[in-house]
Amino acid sequence: MAMLESFGVSPQLAARYVESGWLVRLDHGIYAFPNDEFDVNGALLFLQQRVAGLHVGGKSALALQGVRHNLGLRESLVLWGDARFALPSWFTSRFPARYVKAKLFDWPETALADKTLQTPPGQPQGIRVAVPERAVLEMLYEAGTRQSLEEVRNLFDGLRSPRKELLGQLLSCCTSVKAVRLFLTWARETEVVDVDTLLQQFPIRTGSNKRWMSRLDDGTLLSLKPYG
Repeated sequence: MAMLESFGVSPQLAARYVESGWLVRLDHGIYAFPNDEFDVNGALLFLQQRVAGLHVGGKSALALQGVRHNLGLRESLVLWGDARFALPSWFTSRFPARYVKAKLFDWPETALADKTLQTPPGQPQGIRVAVPERAVLEMLYEAGTRQSLEEVRNLFDGLRSPRKELLGQLLSCCTSVKAVRLFLTWARETEVVDVDTLLQQFPIRTGSNKRWMSRLDDGTLLSLKPYG
């Protein structure tokens, strides 16, 4: 609506344009031209201006950066954000997506949060996407709930050359014991990073010294040791 008002189109005039078929009302204060074919990137840029911290995260962020496993043609887009928000129907009707709001990181400074969102090569400027080191922890957070453990493991196995310094910083402020311990366990198995060096150099949050156990949605009992 703000853009329309900059051209002298008031809400009342916009309503008349809708009645006459010159505009299509997508949502309150949101309009498009009848023949507009805006893509997902344009829609994301629009939402990013309205939702704090909104970005492409988890397995969707990994896929945009070359880590994928049997990605379906209509795979739902995984979006993360800092505020409670329900994706509008005008968006989800065009682009299958789901939104995650979780305090996964206790950021020591805003600079780290900003540094872990970027625009990958080949994507439109301004699109915020979690870097692989952040995206993999977002994905592990959802393991066994919104994503099967098998799928998550297959994607984890595709992780290549993560930045140790950044990983250490993220693991040190990650609030999910499950995500941290899953990362350490699978990192030991795949040797994608030197876990012992990570543990020595960073104050990684692993919870207590006891095993972390949880029954997953599919009935699997997940049992994780503190240090992988």
